Amino acid sequence: MTEDSSEKKTKKADKTEYRRVGGRMIGALLPRLTQPIFRKKSPLYVRLLMEWETLVGTALAEVSEPCRLRPGVLTIRCCGPAAVEMQYAAPRILANINTACGLSGADALTQIKLLQDRPVQPKRKSPPRPKQCNGASIAVEGIDDESLKEVLERLGSHVLAKKQGAKRERRF
Repeated sequence: MTEDSSEKKTKKADKTEYRRVGGRMIGALLPRLTQPIFRKKSPLYVRLLMEWETLVGTALAEVSEPCRLRPGVLTIRCCGPAAVEMQYAAPRILANINTACGLSGADALTQIKLLQDRPVQPKRKSPPRPKQCNGASIAVEGIDDESLKEVLERLGSHVLAKKQGAKRERRF
């Protein structure tokens, strides 16, 4: 029995020693986990996709998107009419991307290629307006201050309109 117990103790000691010495930081494991993902899409390309609207502006972001990233060259997919605007804005877009992503020297983007194959997106339709409540006002009595009385009347008319299911136009 002493042999079995001594073997168990040495195994326990080995495991404890392994845990102390063999423990690694989580940062050492991340490259192995993220490498398959980054083979498909580079971190810079993913960042461009996520921040595209802030980099090029809302008007151009609605009609364009980055589609390919090569060393020094960004290919942007856009609709035909927006290609002219993108061409004029190319130096500004390159500067924004290089600054925001911290690219400089050989890593910096130097050229934009435009690919005109994206259809023009339809304009967003505004939702239908709800019915307006016109003359339903609440009379407030017993208040001397005219501005307070007016505010309370408007509040009462909004509450009444909400109960009736119609919205009243706000005045600020």
